[in-house]
Amino acid sequence: SKEKVIQLDNLLKRDFTTQTINEKWVADITYIHTLKDGWCYLASVLDLHSKKIVGYSFSRSMNTELVIKAFNNAHFSQKPSEGLVLHTDLGSQYTSSEFTQHIQNHHIQQSFSQKGCPYDNACIESFHALLKKEEVNHVQYLDYQTAKLAMFQFIEGWYNRKRIHSSLGYQTPQAIEDRIRNTA
Repeated sequence: SKEKVIQLDNLLKRDFTTQTINEKWVADITYIHTLKDGWCYLASVLDLHSKKIVGYSFSRSMNTELVIKAFNNAHFSQKPSEGLVLHTDLGSQYTSSEFTQHIQNHHIQQSFSQKGCPYDNACIESFHALLKKEEVNHVQYLDYQTAKLAMFQFIEGWYNRKRIHSSLGYQTPQAIEDRIRNTA
């Protein structure tokens, strides 16, 4: 089979505006340290409309499988229609032929930040900064399992369902999504 040439286009161009959920997603990886198991990695997928973490994956390896799992979680829970844009940086996990093929198989448009331009992916970077500020920097995780549970509790228990955002009119990401799903 002929390899498709990957276009590293920036479709988002820092336009973070959306009309509804599952229109534009941003994704990235962050590092979480544990005492016994060293560095672990959290790959997150954020919906730009609701600011909800729609999918994530936590692993001891920073590989393509990590980002595919995070994407699959998001895709399974959200069931987006075709035309969704997934924006990431130029990390090797996101530009790998395995990942790009996987995204294309789901009829999703891939968008990439320009090299050395963190502002292009500011929304997911700001979620990871928040995670560090509100959770990670206050704790020493013993091992991978402890950190994995903490990530689940922060994302599912606090960030998506309880933490209000001024940019969302002081509502939670889940409340925004629920309102849209109930009026659809």
